Amino acid sequence: MVSIADKPARATATEPAGQRTGAGRRPGLGGVLRFAALLLGALAFLFPFYYMLIGSLQSKADSTLGGAVPRPGNLTTHNYSQINAAIHLGRSLVNSGIFTGGVLAGTVVFGVLAGYALALLEFRGRGAVFGLVLLVQVIPFQLLTVPLYVLIVRDYGLADTYLGMILPFAINSTAVFVFRQYFRQLPRELFEAARIDGAGELAVLWRVALPLVRPALVTAVLMTFIGPWNEFLWPFLVTKQADMQPLAVSLSNYMTTVAARADNPFGSILAGACVLASPAVVLFVLFQRYFVNTDIGSGVKG
Repeated sequence: MVSIADKPARATATEPAGQRTGAGRRPGLGGVLRFAALLLGALAFLFPFYYMLIGSLQSKADSTLGGAVPRPGNLTTHNYSQINAAIHLGRSLVNSGIFTGGVLAGTVVFGVLAGYALALLEFRGRGAVFGLVLLVQVIPFQLLTVPLYVLIVRDYGLADTYLGMILPFAINSTAVFVFRQYFRQLPRELFEAARIDGAGELAVLWRVALPLVRPALVTAVLMTFIGPWNEFLWPFLVTKQADMQPLAVSLSNYMTTVAARADNPFGSILAGACVLASPAVVLFVLFQRYFVNTDIGSGVKG
């Protein structure tokens, strides 16, 4: 007669050997070496950001490698206070948010509409339109600066306005290409079933396509964010008013005219770089998990 107490032991004894020992198995030498290599790579990648942050907090500049070691007696936020007094960081951040937010909104809306049409709608000249989209990507923006300035500032009269800064970047050909490629990966059966149920194209786009291309949305936003956030040439041409200039323009003016007269020019420049880079780093950390693609074929039966 088998007692109840003996059953767990017998059940354990009948388990495969791999299941009994897999949980307690230690990683081999290859796994340790791979982990060490990845750790060194991560430290090498993060060190410039760390050095920039430590340098921005120094009251006395130390540009040597030893300056990467924080010293409590040499740490201060005075460099940030000097920048804020010179360019008003809060207002510059608001201007950058308006400029970048407008560009992102235009990129997502027009990119989704154009990408959906080029991927899933049949119309004459679709291949030629897609070829023009690819052609636009090889033209540097600097070549278009003068004609765009004449068009936006002189012809449209949009100088000293946020709209004048946003319009040239509102449509991004790279985002159109990204959305088009993602839409082409979606199973056609999903759209055919929605159309059979009586859904129009906008309903199909909103209810079927967009929920499946969230990685593309995040990718387009992150790719587009860096450009307008760091852009200083075009906003500087559109407006000379200090209270409308984005952060990149204000910091550029500060670094070329004011930073040299600061108590610690080296620390002031690094403080400005930290302020400019921090939103992009935070945005990437928050949304980097969405880069993992979803199973877009799971909605198709069979």
